[in-house]
Amino acid sequence: MITDQVPVVLHATDSITRAGVLAALRSRPELRLVDADLADTTSPPPVALVVLDRVDDEVRQLLRKLQCHNYPGIVLIAGEVGDADLLNVVSSGVSAVIRRSEATPDTLVRLIKATAAGEGALPADLLGRLLDRVSRLQRNVLNPNGWNLAGMSDRETEVLRLIAEGFETREVAEKLCYSQRTVKSILHDITNRFQLRNRTHAVAFALREGLI
Repeated sequence: MITDQVPVVLHATDSITRAGVLAALRSRPELRLVDADLADTTSPPPVALVVLDRVDDEVRQLLRKLQCHNYPGIVLIAGEVGDADLLNVVSSGVSAVIRRSEATPDTLVRLIKATAAGEGALPADLLGRLLDRVSRLQRNVLNPNGWNLAGMSDRETEVLRLIAEGFETREVAEKLCYSQRTVKSILHDITNRFQLRNRTHAVAFALREGLI
């Protein structure tokens, strides 16, 4: 038995595509196919492989669902990915994207293994389009509102930084020349926006995301 196989759970938008991909991957000794019902109990957690024609509401819902699982990443095989979908799929946990016309078994194995190792990959043109869209988002939406790419303003990150250093609300307010009500309002906005439980969770989130 091969002990370093990468477990993979497959999701496809139609049964014919699913059968074809399963047939191509079953013969690969580097991979171990896992039933979707057993994915949450598989160790190590499987890489999710999603095969689709185009990104629609059903696919967006599937990606959000997969993001809630303890997968190391998602490999997306797509017929087409529009500019408007790039940010959505990347923010939904997709680590690698490949066009269906380029998805050979060897390429899939390489991308799945890279995703399991915490790496990612995009075709050069998709990467360029993604960077262009991020740039336009930063320029037209985030900068005018004083936010960074994480959707957090400079003053919000400064408040979290001081909270992380152990300062109380009163001390944060004094250091930043805010009222205590303003500091509490800032923390409330952060926890609501990112669906965090409390200020401790907010600090942990900011640290994990490299914001402070």
